[in-house]
Amino acid sequence: MKTVDAEDPAPAAEAESTLPQETPVPSGIYVYVCGAVVSPGVYTLPEGSRLFEACEAAGGFLQGAARTEVNLAREVFDGEQVRIPFLYELQDPGNAGGLSSAFTEDGKLDLNSAAVADLCTLPGIGESKAGSILSYREEHGGFSSIDELMQVEGIKEGIFNKIKDKITVR
Repeated sequence: MKTVDAEDPAPAAEAESTLPQETPVPSGIYVYVCGAVVSPGVYTLPEGSRLFEACEAAGGFLQGAARTEVNLAREVFDGEQVRIPFLYELQDPGNAGGLSSAFTEDGKLDLNSAAVADLCTLPGIGESKAGSILSYREEHGGFSSIDELMQVEGIKEGIFNKIKDKITVR
C-alpha cells in the first residue's frame, strides 16, 4: 500500500486531470424567424439582439408583411420563434366567427378590407385567388370599383358574375 505525502504535488495533478472539462457556451442566441420574411429559418444572433435585426437576418420583409403588428424594437431571446404576420391574416379579434369586419350591414364583402378567410366565403374564390386579390389590392392601393376585380389574375367574367352581388367597395 502506497502512502501519499501531503506535500507531494503529484496526487493533486492527478485529481485535476480527472475533473470534467467545461464546454464553451455559445456566445449567440438562436431565433426561428418565419411568416412574412424572405428567408424563414433559424438564425444565430448576438445576445441582446432586437426583432428588427432578426428580420434583417431573414432577408427582410415580404410584400404584404404586417410590420406594425409586431414590436420591432423588442429584444429577442434564445430558442424563440418569431412569426411576422401578413396583412391579409389580420382579422377583427372581436368577431367570434373568425371573419373580419369587412362585411357591410347588408352582408356584402368590402374588397378593400377583406382578409383571405373572408374572400374564401365567395363562390369560386379559394386561397390562391384570395391571395391574388390581396396582392392586387396592395399593389394598386385598393379597389376603386368592384369591376376592377376583373383586373386580378384568375378572376374573369364568369367568377365575377357569380360574386358581383356579394361584394362592394367602401
